[in-house]
Amino acid sequence: MTADAYAELAADVLRRPARFGDARLVCVDGPSGAGKSSLATALAAAITAALRTPVPVIRIDDHLDGWGDQFTFWDRLERQVLGPLRRGEPATYRPYNWDLRRFGDVTVTVEPAPVVILEGVSSARAAARAESTLTIFVAAPRELRTRRLVDRDGPGVLPYLDAWQQGEDRHFAEDATAHHVDLLVDGATGYVRRGGNRPAGP
Repeated sequence: MTADAYAELAADVLRRPARFGDARLVCVDGPSGAGKSSLATALAAAITAALRTPVPVIRIDDHLDGWGDQFTFWDRLERQVLGPLRRGEPATYRPYNWDLRRFGDVTVTVEPAPVVILEGVSSARAAARAESTLTIFVAAPRELRTRRLVDRDGPGVLPYLDAWQQGEDRHFAEDATAHHVDLLVDGATGYVRRGGNRPAGP
């Protein structure tokens, strides 16, 4: 996606109604290595430029308690982050340290903002849809995703990757995520098309 495309997407987000308390929640979902992090970062920068106020990006990976917590972290995320931000209060949490395999010692504080971006696998799950202003599903071929993950995280991820990707496949099939989102993004080409969730605009 180009800078102009991100600016247009930011404007689209700001035209849509707030459903997450007084804020707009944007969920960027899709399998690991598809390009979610890059898209969320670029979109946050575009919305920040439009609003002239920082837009936080909440990364799902920071809230998993290791490889075994792939889809069971949501209550923790709700308690520590989503609940406070929904109420217009600061959220605090300790990001997971994947090298030490435990939650770290540094506490991160996220201030309430007009737009909050939630990025990561299962971020647009059914539990989040009613409160989401915009949901995005980023997909890419498995071979490309695997290569990106190894390039990013090193070969140490390979023993976990097959089971992780199978878990993603099961979740997305059961949740039907790609059929409910607002936008579908090809993480290999950047091509964007509308999903079947809600029409553009308020």
